[in-house]
Amino acid sequence: MNIVELLNSESVEAEIKSTTKDNVLAEMTDVLLRSAPELNRNEVLTVLRERERLGSTGIGEGVAIPHGKLKDLDQLILSFGRSKAGVDFDSMDGKPAHLFFLLLAPEDSISIHLKTLARISKLLKDQDVREQLLTADTAAAIYQIIQEKESV
Repeated sequence: MNIVELLNSESVEAEIKSTTKDNVLAEMTDVLLRSAPELNRNEVLTVLRERERLGSTGIGEGVAIPHGKLKDLDQLILSFGRSKAGVDFDSMDGKPAHLFFLLLAPEDSISIHLKTLARISKLLKDQDVREQLLTADTAAAIYQIIQEKESV
């Protein structure tokens, strides 16, 4: 499954304003709701916060992939946000997170959920990709970078 198939261009935010982990979760949920307004915001936030209590989804190198599962969801959906300033996300390497992919999956999905997390992680392990995403001027430019890197 290609990341761009799950990420609507409306669900990309070039500059998130949040400065705390919890506020990032709320802001990224709002970004996601642009393309999935039928979702219940409070339910999404509850799922994301519960997942973060199990352990941070900050994977290091300036990247966090908050994720969770919803029972009434019928397909995986994504949002992307960037914070140039960075946010303390309790990442494994102790450094602030700048690039955020929020992933929601249907409750009964296991393998596709894990494969998508791995695909996002692989994309963002590339230092060149991370730098391009950090320096892109607009949300449209960010989306285009993701689209180009996913088509390789």
